[in-house]
Amino acid sequence: MKSLAALAIVLTFVTLAATGSVGSQSSQGVWSEKARLPEPRGEVAAAAVDGKIYVLGGSASGNDAQTLNEEYTPATDRWRVRAPMPSGLSHVGAVGMNGKIYVVGGFTRNVHMDARDVAFEYDPAKDTWRTLAPMKSPRGSVGLAALNGKLYAVGGRGVDTVTVATNEVYDPATGKWSELAPLPKARDHLAVIAVDGRIHAIGGRFNATVDNTGMHDVYDPATNSWKSAAPLPTPRSSTAVTFYKGLILVAGGECNNGKTFVENEAYDPKTDRWQSLAPMMPTGRHGFRAATVGPYAYFPGGAGGCGGGAVSDTMLVFSLP
Repeated sequence: MKSLAALAIVLTFVTLAATGSVGSQSSQGVWSEKARLPEPRGEVAAAAVDGKIYVLGGSASGNDAQTLNEEYTPATDRWRVRAPMPSGLSHVGAVGMNGKIYVVGGFTRNVHMDARDVAFEYDPAKDTWRTLAPMKSPRGSVGLAALNGKLYAVGGRGVDTVTVATNEVYDPATGKWSELAPLPKARDHLAVIAVDGRIHAIGGRFNATVDNTGMHDVYDPATNSWKSAAPLPTPRSSTAVTFYKGLILVAGGECNNGKTFVENEAYDPKTDRWQSLAPMMPTGRHGFRAATVGPYAYFPGGAGGCGGGAVSDTMLVFSLP
């Protein structure tokens, strides 16, 4: 019986290798790879709409602020280049809403310099961009979420790289931004996502990566107020976040004793609890984003080392049984 069990383990390993999976086949999930990005880049934004993923801006080819807009179709595992953003930016916030992609804020110079207040709307069907009213204050490393037809831009770094607690909402119906209750504590490079009628602001940093935090604040638009939720178990910043199978996944980040984080932790909004899932393989990432389409969570680009070096062209994919 022992020999049969050992053979089963070996066969499982061989199957994973043949399919490109690089994680463990367990309830903790599996990591694999799909078609690589047309160009390696870090500090990107990503958003999904109508079954496709758009990877926007970032740093690549010695350019700190790219206009790149690349579309990935999971159904065919193919990329194509679309109309570039109106301005070159990195560290932007992006989200899909009502068939459009929205991009706000960002930096035009390294490191975290020249924060912008810009806002753009991209129409994938027409492959065209439209400039929207600017935010009330310039910010890069800003978190962006869509909820009830509105955009929420949370935290980030403003002028002179100062971290801010700013929380603004944009209403496409009026074309205006309004200020809301600020974050309980200013931070940037945080994970922001809308789930079940509320905005979650998770992790981030107060200044440098030595100031990483596990803070988890939840904003309720109905009361214009924040409350605390279970903190991120591994404090980190510059992570990727997506809602997947009823869980908020927070993966990667910088920096852990000179290395990127491999942690992949999931939050259940119904129980206010975190769990550890299969870590990123073979190395960690930061300066990347995530999007969920169908049965998979996709993690394009980013950097494998701390800072802006070692940008990647890989499309990592995570799945749970």
